[in-house]
Amino acid sequence: MSKKVFLSGVQPSGKPHIGNYFGAMKQFVELQNEHDGYVFIADYHALHSLRNPKEMNENIKNVLLDYLAIGLDPKKVIFFKQSDISEHTELTWIFDTITTMPFLMRAHAFKDAEAKNKEIDVGTFNYPVLMAADILLYGPDVVPVGADQKQHVEIARDIAEKFNRTYGKGNQIFKLPESMILEDTAIVPGTDGRKMSKSYGNTIPLFAEHDEIKKCVMSIVTDSSGGIPQNVFAIHKLFRAEAELKKIYEEKAGKYKELKELLVEDIEKFIAPLREKRKEFAKDIPKALAILKFGGEKAKKVAGKKMTEVREKIGVNVY
Repeated sequence: MSKKVFLSGVQPSGKPHIGNYFGAMKQFVELQNEHDGYVFIADYHALHSLRNPKEMNENIKNVLLDYLAIGLDPKKVIFFKQSDISEHTELTWIFDTITTMPFLMRAHAFKDAEAKNKEIDVGTFNYPVLMAADILLYGPDVVPVGADQKQHVEIARDIAEKFNRTYGKGNQIFKLPESMILEDTAIVPGTDGRKMSKSYGNTIPLFAEHDEIKKCVMSIVTDSSGGIPQNVFAIHKLFRAEAELKKIYEEKAGKYKELKELLVEDIEKFIAPLREKRKEFAKDIPKALAILKFGGEKAKKVAGKKMTEVREKIGVNVY
């Protein structure tokens, strides 16, 4: 019995933090052992918020190094860059012709932007259609997403169903994917107790050096209850068994500095091997880029085959 297929995209939007890792990145690495997979760098998606070419270029390389360092295996997962596969944008246009504006106006990202009275660009409005093309080209069984992204998978399913009805004549041209909700994405806490997010400035970088780890941990807000700093404990649970931690925190009740120093040690033990592995990949950027390019060539074959079928179904193949 063949393995199920998963697919996920990662925007090149700066340095990852431990919330990104435990919320999503870790799961991709685990999924590759039981599934066939596609993980792509969503550089075209990033254009609606990142318009600095130099920064975009660096961010793409950094995402590549980040994912190789955490253990994404190119032998198990097709790892590629969205902009290398022109079929993504071609299929988006075809989907545009069967997708109504009222349907897209229900999308959360559009409604949020509209509520803030932003001058909304077409890319923000059309984001779910490009995401549908990203997903449906590769026929995944599951798409791992945070709860806030579940709607995008539902939109992809609706678009697939409409295309199948319109052009499939009873045949399933596009497989309907299922959401795989990554529950942890909403609860990884930051140094201030809120959800860890770059926009809040409350992160602990995934590949931080020891001094930076110490600085971040020592800045954690000590919201205490029963002598236990809850924010420190919540982050510590990511790195050590909760039962073991409870005993330690009870023994050191009120000793916030000692508990933070222990957390620094545990984070350093976890991050150090990832950090060193990333530095090794960074020594040979052309070699790392060759991995990405090779993945793109494999993805291109899959996407190209699906688009040949799509062009046939919509009637534009005349030669």
